[in-house]
Amino acid sequence: MKSNVWSIACSALCVMVLSHNQLGANETSAMKVRITEGNEVLTATLLDTETSRDFMSILPLTLRLKDYASAEKIGYPPRKLSAKQAPPGYAPFIGDIAYYSPWGNVAIFYKDAGYAKGLIKLGNLDSGVEKLAGKQGEFEAVFEALD
Repeated sequence: MKSNVWSIACSALCVMVLSHNQLGANETSAMKVRITEGNEVLTATLLDTETSRDFMSILPLTLRLKDYASAEKIGYPPRKLSAKQAPPGYAPFIGDIAYYSPWGNVAIFYKDAGYAKGLIKLGNLDSGVEKLAGKQGEFEAVFEALD
């Protein structure tokens, strides 16, 4: 009996891991972005979504970033991005790059935040979120597509 329960539990875990890996695999057909602020250079991986592709279409882009809610750095692109086929919202994690459709701003989260309706995940910083978190005041960051 214990052997059967163990086998079922292991099988279920394998299915969950494979499903999670498949989701991750779908997100790897993504786009790379370089974010430059002064001497600091960060890279990010954007998801292959309509909103992310629309963001990529306006690069290179210089955004004036400022702190918002002690959790994110936000800046406003020159126009609103497409929100077609986007989920109704999500709860961001540290390092997420997102688009807040109601205001039309791009956000880079340096702290986890709660669910926000209208928030669309664009992708993630590959590393260096602590560099952005420590920035005081407003600053300019240049976003460029990487080949």
